[in-house]
Amino acid sequence: MTNVLVTGAGGFIGSHLCERLVVDGWNVRALCRYTSRREIGNLSYLSPEARGALEIVFGDLGDADFVRGAVSGVDVVFHLGASISVAYSYEDPREVFKTNAEGSLNVLTAGRDAAVGRIVHMSSSEVYGTAQYTPIDEAHPVHAQSPYAASKVAADKLAETFHYSFGVPVVIARPFNNYGPRQSLRAVIPTIVAQALAGGTIRLGSTGPRRDFVYVADTVDALVALAHADNVAGETFNISTGADISVEEVVHLTGELLDRPLHVIRDDERVRPARSEVLRLLGSSRKIEEAVGWQPRTAFRDGLQDVIDWVEMERANLEPGVHAR
Repeated sequence: MTNVLVTGAGGFIGSHLCERLVVDGWNVRALCRYTSRREIGNLSYLSPEARGALEIVFGDLGDADFVRGAVSGVDVVFHLGASISVAYSYEDPREVFKTNAEGSLNVLTAGRDAAVGRIVHMSSSEVYGTAQYTPIDEAHPVHAQSPYAASKVAADKLAETFHYSFGVPVVIARPFNNYGPRQSLRAVIPTIVAQALAGGTIRLGSTGPRRDFVYVADTVDALVALAHADNVAGETFNISTGADISVEEVVHLTGELLDRPLHVIRDDERVRPARSEVLRLLGSSRKIEEAVGWQPRTAFRDGLQDVIDWVEMERANLEPGVHAR
């Protein structure tokens, strides 16, 4: 299987995945959401050679006819396209649900009708909500605490039912909190780093929540492995490190790497509604390790240094004081 479609190709993980697939020799059709400027998002960070190897198409996951055409002729679909902001889901839950659930339905339907060899469907650890036990394995109950999480639960259940009902060879990849170069400032790690490099205080919401942070290259390794693997269709796999760290600890480590103390003040704009805050996410990756041999390779300290280096390089293009949603 050599022909692949990546939805959400211009996003953080999508751009890294496209870059990896080109290096591996796949024929990559990269789907970016259409805008009047035909923006390609993070694909602009790829080398001219890598970008030139992509077949970039523009459209909307909400358009079933367009999705059907985008899926035509491919062997594997990596479905990463989604509205990913938890904060925005409080502002416009209908739009987030439509994009994530209906968009996934269109991809699954097109994949079924085209008889693709594999759909790797991207989920999110947010579907678990605050951990009822740790480490969280794939049998942990789903407990959506935000409209975003609810939209991902719906998309995941659609993926499951298309496998059970129609035999679609879909596998659900459920990464915990991704981080790395190219990530939007809506995410906590680049937000901390960008504000730290700008000087002054760090404005954050809650600093107590703990997360299992997975470096983006490790996530890409897992996605590629799941696309190749036998006997995984219909299954869900966590992508996690088995270690968690609090937001406060991320701040301290960032200050340590920058060799200066950082001061945090609470910004109410960045605080989730009290009952919506997910306090702890710590995942078990035992299932994916046993199935495909995947293990995370990047130590958190090394990955954080990569983020610092990238934000330093991109400082002129970033607005660290803005709460990206």
